[in-house]
Amino acid sequence: MSINQIASKYAYKSTVNQELTDYNSTFSPITTSIDNLSPLISIPPINQPTDFLRAHTDDETNPDCSIKIAHGTTTLAFRFKGGIIVAVDSRATAGNWIASQTVKKVIEINPMLLGTMAGGAADCQYWETWLGTQCRLHELRNKERITVAAASKILSNLVYNYKGMGLSMGTMVCGCTPKEGPTIYYVDSDGTRLKGDIFCVGSGQTFAYGVLDSNYKWDLTVDEALYLGKRSILAAAHRDAYSGGSINLYHITEEGWNYHGNYDVGPLFWEIKEKEGSFNNVKG
Repeated sequence: MSINQIASKYAYKSTVNQELTDYNSTFSPITTSIDNLSPLISIPPINQPTDFLRAHTDDETNPDCSIKIAHGTTTLAFRFKGGIIVAVDSRATAGNWIASQTVKKVIEINPMLLGTMAGGAADCQYWETWLGTQCRLHELRNKERITVAAASKILSNLVYNYKGMGLSMGTMVCGCTPKEGPTIYYVDSDGTRLKGDIFCVGSGQTFAYGVLDSNYKWDLTVDEALYLGKRSILAAAHRDAYSGGSINLYHITEEGWNYHGNYDVGPLFWEIKEKEGSFNNVKG
């Protein structure tokens, strides 16, 4: 039996095209090829891809596995009366090595929606960029902005089709519309989709949550909210070896998102230490 016959026999049958057909059928008819809009992943010609991936990449059950996937980052988003704050670090790691200090972990889906990147950079970048095309098609069909709920549902439905196939993604889809107000959905590569007020994702999330939980309140001013987002990521960068580099800061309102700059963790640490009298374990 040839390799093509084996691949055909065990190829993963995705339901993505059918779901997109059903989704598109709810809107006004437009002659469009669904096949050209729904990307498909080539699946290894193996009877049980999920078991294969678990055996070769899951070092929790198999310490001798050939591929040990290590992830590290800190991303956060929270709602308040003035909109949404999104803050992320910029460090990428490859095991114990720092691969980059300048990764852009906020994906600008469109002028109104932002997505964060945690897990596999390629997966997050690819799928959230694809999501941007679907959001634009929705706008063209319906002559109105897509809601955050609908955008996050499109993404979670699609990645669910590849559950257990090796995708690695933990993202927050954030936006603010007149229908919903400031809205955040957490979506991961298992198809999980959760709506909430505060989310922190990544290896440094516990440190970021500690600062957020202590200082968060709904009626923060914009300046207070921006500072809280920046301060929370700094706490994670200080304690988590896999987080660091610099902090990218965004604010989302009904008019869209605004970028509030990039802050190098090194100088920022000493600035906040002096301002707050915090980080007393570090001697300057």
